[in-house]
Amino acid sequence: MTYPILYSLQNCPYAIRARLGLFLARQPFRLRAVDLKNIPAEMLAASAKATVPVLVIEGGVKACDEGQAAVKVIDESLDIMFWALCNNDPQDLLYNAEPTASEDILRLITRNDNEFIVDLENYKYSKRHHDFAQLYYRDQCERFVAHLEQRLNQHDFFVGNCPSIADYAILPFIRQFARVDRKWYLQAPYPNLRRWLGFQLQQPLFTKVMAKYPQWITQHEEFLVGEL
Repeated sequence: MTYPILYSLQNCPYAIRARLGLFLARQPFRLRAVDLKNIPAEMLAASAKATVPVLVIEGGVKACDEGQAAVKVIDESLDIMFWALCNNDPQDLLYNAEPTASEDILRLITRNDNEFIVDLENYKYSKRHHDFAQLYYRDQCERFVAHLEQRLNQHDFFVGNCPSIADYAILPFIRQFARVDRKWYLQAPYPNLRRWLGFQLQQPLFTKVMAKYPQWITQHEEFLVGEL
């Protein structure tokens, strides 16, 4: 059997997101760890965007929509998550039986991707360079963080008392936010978010997702990971 190939970088939040989706879908894949300063020609041939993640499917695996042809290359992290979970969603992370919840999930991820990530990048940059605007950008981040805290006042996860794809799609970026100014984060008025993040990071799943592998370009050794 041929398994998809994932070009990945250990600590890239988008690559973490893609790996989470594949693991949650119990989709085995061949992981190729890359260095963006020395990108493999095979990865560039698959996707000209020249960054991770890139999932290459060599045929025989259908997309979620039966009317579409087999997907060959998926190079957006969220698309990789949805592709994997559309094929197999053992925890019902897509909330397929609840259309209203599904719409809420998409709105929440969209806000994360279109607003929070931009503010987070500015916050990280300003902290790293001791920029006077650090507090401003942290305040901008807190608009979304406070919204998540409010949701977690109502239930255990972002959409309900069971996790959804939103929890895992947003996880890598909240993890980054918590690490920018760890001292501030630990005393910030977001106890529910700290509880949620701590729970996620302590799961065996996250340990597997964050496993480190030798770079593929130096040894051309790929690793079959995921649930077989």
